[in-house]
Amino acid sequence: MISSTQARSLGWMAVLAVCFALVVILSFKVHAVKSQVLLAERQVIALQRETLLLETEFQTRASQRQLAMWNTVEFGYAAPRAGQFLDGERQLASLGQRPGPNAPAPIRLARADIADGSLAAEAPMRSPVSGATVTLASAVGERGAGEVFSDAFGDFLIEASPIRAAQAQTISAKGVGE
Repeated sequence: MISSTQARSLGWMAVLAVCFALVVILSFKVHAVKSQVLLAERQVIALQRETLLLETEFQTRASQRQLAMWNTVEFGYAAPRAGQFLDGERQLASLGQRPGPNAPAPIRLARADIADGSLAAEAPMRSPVSGATVTLASAVGERGAGEVFSDAFGDFLIEASPIRAAQAQTISAKGVGE
């Protein structure tokens, strides 16, 4: 037979084994609930991302409607038609204009020809398409562009200045060099 101390020890061992089994079962349940919580959190995050994506798409489409309305009402833009697209490089090249008979050759390299330490005689500027001579506005006038600008700016200052307008006009009438 078993003595009472041995029975007590076996009883305590059984209680400890039952407690250990309950702890193991409880930890499995805790881990199962933890897994479900993590899965639910992942689903919430996925739904938040999907909501953000849908909101962005909604705003983009609303913006496209607004842009389309502005294009048609304010700016008069229209979507390109099928006839406006080109088939290839040859069709694109056919749209270019052929140079005129007196047109200069295309510029390949920009440089200045120097003869005897001075620049070569300046040839008149020509249009690359028609070959017609082009005259610049500054080349037509007798005075330099700086003189014209300074005179115009001085007149502007005289007219715009509320202070001492009479003195400024008398000085400009006499001339600065006298």
